[in-house]
Amino acid sequence: MVNWQIRAIKKEDNQAVASLIRSVFDEMEIPKVGTAYEDPYLDLMFEEYSKPKSAYFVVENDGEIVGCAGIAPLENGDPEICELQKMYFLPKTRGLGIGTEMMEKCLEQARIFGFKKCYIETMPFMHAAQKLYKKSGFEYLDAPMGCTGHNSCPVWMLKVL
Repeated sequence: MVNWQIRAIKKEDNQAVASLIRSVFDEMEIPKVGTAYEDPYLDLMFEEYSKPKSAYFVVENDGEIVGCAGIAPLENGDPEICELQKMYFLPKTRGLGIGTEMMEKCLEQARIFGFKKCYIETMPFMHAAQKLYKKSGFEYLDAPMGCTGHNSCPVWMLKVL
């Protein structure tokens, strides 16, 4: 994959982003209950991440959305902590270093917003994702933070920015 770029989400990306996220859930057999799949704004990502101290990015390749991730304040948490949210990539984008670049973009934006720490929740079988998080400086926690509503995600990690 050669002609790819990371850019801010646009309103017209909403359908493609929702479809990408749902396809990764199906591919990896991620539970749909108690996860991002159930979030009421999954079809309105541009609007959701237009809120203060929120940003969402997509990876575009020749006009196709092939990856996505964002940051937003941690729901019902410390105002100095953001959450890395909805980071998903189509299979053809994995293993190319794009996830690392997306992570850097999100964490850079978190610092610009003034966050001091970044939290993430994930699934135990998402080993490649956890490897990326650890490589990026995230450390495991013993309990969840905030109240994200994602009670089916039993792996919690935090990074000091």
